[in-house]
Amino acid sequence: MSRRTLHWINSPVLFEALIRYEQGRLPRPMKLWVEQLLDIKANENKGLVPNNHPS
Repeated sequence: MSRRTLHWINSPVLFEALIRYEQGRLPRPMKLWVEQLLDIKANENKGLVPNNHPS
């Protein structure tokens, strides 16, 4: 299976994924996707989203 290239990301979807990532509420595949997309380590997940984001 060939690797797919990412061309476009829906911003509201990504923002929601970041919020859930910080809260620890993402399924493992989505968590790994966010970490790979943003090139972050599992222990570097604090401070991705400002505290004043709408919930």
